[in-house]
Amino acid sequence: MIEKEVKLSGNSGRIYLPPDWVGHQVKIIRTD
Repeated sequence: MIEKEVKLSGNSGRIYLPPDWVGHQVKIIRTD
């Protein structure tokens, strides 16, 4: 599991993940 902070990107949020995660399905869980 990886914990990340969502960064502002234009009018939405973005999470940066490692390049080897590209093409894989992930689940995002908001914890606050």
